[in-house]
Amino acid sequence: MRTRTIFITILLLTASFLKAQENKILFVMSAAKELPLKNGKTYNQTGVFLSEFYLAYKEVVDLGYGVDFATPGGIVSSIDKESYDLTYWKGKEGEIQEAKDFINSNPRFNRPLSLENALQNIHAYSGIIVPGGQGLMVDLIHDEKMSEILKGFSQNKKPIGLICHAPALILSIPKAENPFVGYKVNSVSGFEEFYIEKFVMKGKPYNRKIARQLKSLGLDYKHGKPKQNFAIKDRELVTSQNPFSNEAFIRLYIEALKEYRMKKGGF
Repeated sequence: MRTRTIFITILLLTASFLKAQENKILFVMSAAKELPLKNGKTYNQTGVFLSEFYLAYKEVVDLGYGVDFATPGGIVSSIDKESYDLTYWKGKEGEIQEAKDFINSNPRFNRPLSLENALQNIHAYSGIIVPGGQGLMVDLIHDEKMSEILKGFSQNKKPIGLICHAPALILSIPKAENPFVGYKVNSVSGFEEFYIEKFVMKGKPYNRKIARQLKSLGLDYKHGKPKQNFAIKDRELVTSQNPFSNEAFIRLYIEALKEYRMKKGGF
């Protein structure tokens, strides 16, 4: 009887441990700092868009999830200089300094996992979020481990959040093995790309027209107006259009997390 009790206790503790392990969200971030342009110039200090990362981070932490960060090579992410502009923090202006303090002092942010490590431990996470910013068009979109991570989360129907430029990562998966073909998807629009190229970067990057590429791959691309708070959820995939879409993205991503949690029995 005592042996049976011990065995049941071990099973319960193991289940509890595994459950706790999965109550985490993986944030995959670019580690790129420069974006080459077709005119021979370089857009300097690119990387991750601060509001797209930090506001989503705060929401999932407030829900009780732990967070790990992962980048190519475990290199600390660069923050896109454009994302400090108050324009992208409407109604959240008071959180800019808080976000700056976070990236300067948070130990997990400043000691990210490598993509290899994240891929090996993919079972430990309830979901993944990839913030936007031009940086991911330099490194993550060319990284095979990023493709494997996305396929792994999709295979297990875990929530996948891709913000602004991040839906372009879907393009890195060959069509024959791409789990998102046929999904409704959103991303930075063609007009918004043009505006960024003309007035922010002062040049065109080599990989552009993300919306057109997603359509060509076989996804059902939808978009809102420029600067609109717009996002789409289709099954486990949540995608959003721009830094003004944070509220819509967070609402739908939380909905996806709740659906996944219900299937797993809650936490």
